[in-house]
Amino acid sequence: MNKTILVTGSTDGIGLLTAKKLAADGHKVLLHGRSASKLERAAAAVGDDVETYAADLTDLSEVRKLAENVRTKHHNLDVLINNAGVLKAPQTVLENGQDIRFVVNTLAPFLLTELLLPIIPAGGRVVNLSSAAQAPVNINAMRGNVQLADMEAYAQSKLAITIWTREWAKSLSNAPVMVAVNPGSLLASKMVKEGFGLAGNDMNIGADILIDAALGERFADASGAYFDNDSGAFADPHATARDKNHAADVMNTIKDLISRTG
Repeated sequence: MNKTILVTGSTDGIGLLTAKKLAADGHKVLLHGRSASKLERAAAAVGDDVETYAADLTDLSEVRKLAENVRTKHHNLDVLINNAGVLKAPQTVLENGQDIRFVVNTLAPFLLTELLLPIIPAGGRVVNLSSAAQAPVNINAMRGNVQLADMEAYAQSKLAITIWTREWAKSLSNAPVMVAVNPGSLLASKMVKEGFGLAGNDMNIGADILIDAALGERFADASGAYFDNDSGAFADPHATARDKNHAADVMNTIKDLISRTG
């Protein structure tokens, strides 16, 4: 059965490859990107039956508009793949003082999921891009009061999205499956090339596990789980994800920061 699937950050890298594979299998793919010109090229590469949505995920007002635009066109969204992410950027601190990694990698997918959840059916999926790089979250850094090095911010933002996946899934009943997935370390994405100067491993490794998480049977009862594609199995995330106090601090901070954007 064909599904309607939104893939954020789908103008290049793993997101684009995932979108291509999904479209080739007959699914209705909604492409998201920051650049209209890149979206146009991506749509041409993916196929005819696609829709494009431009939004800058560093601006949560644009995240709200993205969700509104999707909901205007669709009463049902089977799968949301929160793939968009950032490691390095020319300017890592936004005008409001927040670190771009926390905003794009943690806050934006949380808000987008929250706004789209009413149209994702109980049998649907929310797939969140985590990473093997995970570190305890410095709440002051998440609030923009402390600056972090690139990998510190990235690793903390990825643990934060893993935490909210786990915690949110616990609170839901008769709801979509929410899973956090490390698609594989050092894949040949633009992020890896720019961040580490490496050619990287085959991106099909990442795209295939995202599709499995979105549609595969082994993820059907895995809500709240973390899947580590480096080991090819469900695994425990960083130990602090299971620290109730730390998880509560992260969740409260995410909700507070989002509430401040209206």
